[in-house]
Amino acid sequence: MSLYKKLFKQTAIYGLATVVPRLMSFLLNPLYVYYLTDKSKMGEVSIIFSYLIFFNVVLTYGMETAFFRFYNQESNKKSVVSTAMISLLGSTLAFLAVALLFQNQIANLTDISVNYLVYTIWILVIDTLVVIPFAKLRAESQPIKYAVIKIANVAINLGLNIFFLVFLPKIAQNTNSFFSSVYTENFQIGYIFVSNVIASLFTLIVLLPDYFKIKWDFDKQLWKKMLKYGFPILIAGIAFAINEHFDKILLEKLGVSLADIGAYSACYKIGMFMVLFRTAYTLGIEPFFFSHAKNENAPQTYAEITKYFVIFGSFMSLGIIVFADVLKLVLVPNADYWNAMDVVPMIVIANFFLGIYTNLSVWYKLIDKTKIGAYISLVGAAVTLIINFLLIPIIGFLGSAIATILAYGSMMLISYKLGQKEYPIPYDKQKIGFYLLLSVVLSCLSFYVPILRETYVFGIVSLLIFAYFVYRNEKALILRILKRKEY
Repeated sequence: MSLYKKLFKQTAIYGLATVVPRLMSFLLNPLYVYYLTDKSKMGEVSIIFSYLIFFNVVLTYGMETAFFRFYNQESNKKSVVSTAMISLLGSTLAFLAVALLFQNQIANLTDISVNYLVYTIWILVIDTLVVIPFAKLRAESQPIKYAVIKIANVAINLGLNIFFLVFLPKIAQNTNSFFSSVYTENFQIGYIFVSNVIASLFTLIVLLPDYFKIKWDFDKQLWKKMLKYGFPILIAGIAFAINEHFDKILLEKLGVSLADIGAYSACYKIGMFMVLFRTAYTLGIEPFFFSHAKNENAPQTYAEITKYFVIFGSFMSLGIIVFADVLKLVLVPNADYWNAMDVVPMIVIANFFLGIYTNLSVWYKLIDKTKIGAYISLVGAAVTLIINFLLIPIIGFLGSAIATILAYGSMMLISYKLGQKEYPIPYDKQKIGFYLLLSVVLSCLSFYVPILRETYVFGIVSLLIFAYFVYRNEKALILRILKRKEY
């Protein structure tokens, strides 16, 4: 039992560092919905953020995951740290020079205002420079420092967004002070990205000492091995960015209005509640998987962890969908945006599938066949692109939501099939399949059947039904946990 307690404790700590900033970020959604009354502006913001996430993957080129792998594998850990940091520093500065030089051409290609593009470039650069320092904190088991910096970053971003969007316009109108001289009318989108730049800069300043502590020892042979290991991660990351965020870009390219993209992006946030659980879990589980890879009972441990993830994830996804109409009052406080609410269950379930895929993908990382993960992600990206191109012209943003759930579902199934051949893990397929199917069926009934959605009776009963089956099937384990017995 101590093994699981250690995992849960580690997940909880990193979960705090993830969930709290995410919760703060969720506050930005109602802020934007309320103050960006023109939905097209919300659409523009979401498209720029999609580009941000896509190029963030490119700029890190799998180096973070490679860092974890070689930090645990190599005896000279300082060399791993310095090689990774020098690599990202050099490539990032090169990107900065090229991007600023060709900013006008990039702006024309992406249809992003040059002013907003410059902010985007600086956010990308600064965020890339702190990737390895953050990874180093995780590798050295410094979750408290990691959490404080992460939370401070988002708190600063949130605070500045509130100041620029809520208070600055009022202060500038009522006084002839410094604030009135710096205030620019109809510059809400610009202020959003200015806030991000300042918050990112704060994080870089805090972590900057790490660059002065390293010996600047660049191991060329180690670097080549890290690049080789990280390249499939890069491909998988690009594919993931396509699956997760490229839909906003495609919606615009395929003729969907910025207003509808704004509504889709706002309601999409409700579905992202599942990402809180999935991301916190991933941060805790990835180092755990690597550190326990050599244990004799590792496959059995992974199987048990996956089952528990499915149990908790199924219950959570069901709860989010049942109370989606309550969550929208808080996260999307503008009825003009609610025309996209039908995507919420699909996004929740899709992110749950992605979480299961994270569990199932451990095998190819442990046997150093990360290229298989890239292939699987490419299949998912292909599904995303094909379904988007087929359905967006017919049903608009609903096509993007369907593409997301089909992409992650296919990745989940493919990873399971291939994994059982290369690295057999004794998953409890019967129980996992039952919990997953029960959750999806109850979720769809409670949301898409109007008479059941009008009242929360069916939804609450669904949660009780699910809890009953979990207790009936896992009674022995639950009692052991409650009694805190070791086994």
